[in-house]
Amino acid sequence: MKPPYLRRQEEVKTAHGYSWSDYYSWVHQSNCLEILRDKNKLNPEVRKYLEEENAYTEKIMYDTKDLQKKLFNEIEGRIKLDDESLKFKDKNYEYWSKTTKEGNYSKLLRRKIGDDKIEVYWDGDLEAKGKKFFSTGDIEVSNNDKMLAYSIDVKGSEYYTIYVRNISDGKIIGEPILETSGGITWSYDDKSFFYSRLDKLHRPRQIFQHVIGSSPKEDKLIFEEPDERFTCHIGLSSDEKYYFISSSEHTTSEVYFIDRYDDNLKVNLFLKREEGVQYSINSWAGYFWMNTNKDAEDFKVSRCPHENLDDWEDFIKAKPGTLVGGLTFLKNWIVRSEISNALSKIYVRNLETNIEEELIITEEKVISPGISLLQKDKNTEWIRIGYESPKTPSRIFEYNIKSKEKKLVKEQIVPSGHNRNDYIVERKNVLGHDGYLIPVTITRHKKTKLDGSANVIQYGYGSYGMSSPIGFSSSRLSLINRDFIWVTCHIRGGLEKGMNHWKQGKMLNKKNTFLDFISCTKYLINNNYSSEKKIIIYGGSAGGLLVANVANQIPELLLGAIMAVPFVDNLTTNMDHSLPLTQGELREFADAKNNKKHFEYIKSYAPYDNLEKKDYPNILITTSLSDSRVLFDEPTKYCAKLRYLKTDNNILLLKCEMDAGHSGKSGRTSAIEEVAFDYAYALKISKKLS
Repeated sequence: MKPPYLRRQEEVKTAHGYSWSDYYSWVHQSNCLEILRDKNKLNPEVRKYLEEENAYTEKIMYDTKDLQKKLFNEIEGRIKLDDESLKFKDKNYEYWSKTTKEGNYSKLLRRKIGDDKIEVYWDGDLEAKGKKFFSTGDIEVSNNDKMLAYSIDVKGSEYYTIYVRNISDGKIIGEPILETSGGITWSYDDKSFFYSRLDKLHRPRQIFQHVIGSSPKEDKLIFEEPDERFTCHIGLSSDEKYYFISSSEHTTSEVYFIDRYDDNLKVNLFLKREEGVQYSINSWAGYFWMNTNKDAEDFKVSRCPHENLDDWEDFIKAKPGTLVGGLTFLKNWIVRSEISNALSKIYVRNLETNIEEELIITEEKVISPGISLLQKDKNTEWIRIGYESPKTPSRIFEYNIKSKEKKLVKEQIVPSGHNRNDYIVERKNVLGHDGYLIPVTITRHKKTKLDGSANVIQYGYGSYGMSSPIGFSSSRLSLINRDFIWVTCHIRGGLEKGMNHWKQGKMLNKKNTFLDFISCTKYLINNNYSSEKKIIIYGGSAGGLLVANVANQIPELLLGAIMAVPFVDNLTTNMDHSLPLTQGELREFADAKNNKKHFEYIKSYAPYDNLEKKDYPNILITTSLSDSRVLFDEPTKYCAKLRYLKTDNNILLLKCEMDAGHSGKSGRTSAIEEVAFDYAYALKISKKLS
């Protein structure tokens, strides 16, 4: 079977005195956002090409069918299919969630305190019945426990429709609210709720109040963001005295507050936005608390009395190189987190003595810790703390802050069995091209030899200040148990080492992200973790930008690349300010449309524009037709151009989900199938099908 061919049609593009040819620009449709609502508007020629690519992928991967089934069974076998979460004690009810062996979606349950009767107030499987795609944006019970407001997306396009129903009889109240961002915030009196509506470019820039039982046409606009770079959302304060509206893009934020007792919903500004300054606000114990990077690159926590917004004092001072996180409040305690060198720590402060100490959960060093509340009433000394690591499944404890009593209340069960002592987790610091130290987390089976014979999955992201997780993944064991080493590279562009780690991997420093990853690849080879042509690089979305760029730079070192919904035609997207995310990312990736220097820099590394006539490694590309974040035409164009240029006989596949969004298909079964497919591809190109 011959690889599919996409027609070439030259368009000569010009900008800033440059001209260049794009032979696949015709794939992009001016009405691309309409395709998110109605896929029948897709160009029939493009649809035919995508179907041919899917058929070709099916043909090439046919010899992995049995392996995919085996991998599916392995991965599913490590999941406790019938499971329940821990209960959260609200004012009148205990709330928790449940999954079943037969189902694909969660059920939400509750029980009145002091009563044995259990109510199922949300059944995901019942709600999803008959739908090709199903995703919830928010599911919120009213404060009086009588109504349920929820938002659903049935296409993957992230246009969420909000519904309200009575919990007692399940009857829908009023009309649905269309094309929202999905978030729902109930008013304190339950007479209304707040939501953000998407604009014509799929951006949430307006906050509305919907009065229960009224027509959505009568909804009151309470806030509108004028700057097209910014998006907004609304939430509640910890002391339940205020509503907070936050408007932000990736580097700058601004917060407004509304008094809960103000029927006019007057919006009050906290601090006027300042380019590059981020802050968030909470309210507790008579103070407003602010987590900000104002005069504190890696953030600090300040507070001021409710009565005087100009009387700020530093409560948690800045620590260079340590990212200071937000606060969780109890009556007499504050719990907070901080991150340094890609490791998180938790601290507890006594509000009466002002003494703070680190909360040590385990002796294990490379972990992902977390805390949560077990009840709504803040007059308690009990919290839940937990952790997981690349080799240790999630463990949750109930912890008494005062007495330090700790008891295990839930542990992630791996039904098919798991011995954490069979695995080795290492943290290394790799020397970058400019002398910068890059944290790397390495997970392997203890039987895997460090003689260069092992295959490696090298994962990275490195954008938006998002840190790469170091938690437990039961699915990865299917590769690690087959002599793969899983390597997570905490490259610049994330927040693992603070704000400077991010700044050095964005805008006109973006190439550091790619060069860091390449330094890690070479480190793995030089230190016998793997060898040339045995490493498979993996990343999704902006991580796909990373992987595609690296495949351009060092194809001779790689066995393969797996790109999930990859951001590969980033120059075109950056210059098109009518797309949903572009304007909000101008301080992340720069502005090629309006700045010649930015244009030259982005064009010099953009994966699509730098494809060449040469050998490339094996490459798997996955995308979704209804993806609103990275439009399907980016990976489509990239694959077609790569097919035309590449001089090798390696396996290049494009797999397009026709009923899915940015996160892939919906439901537990589909999610496992997608992972099994990716892993089967990795094993196929590694010649480990048996």
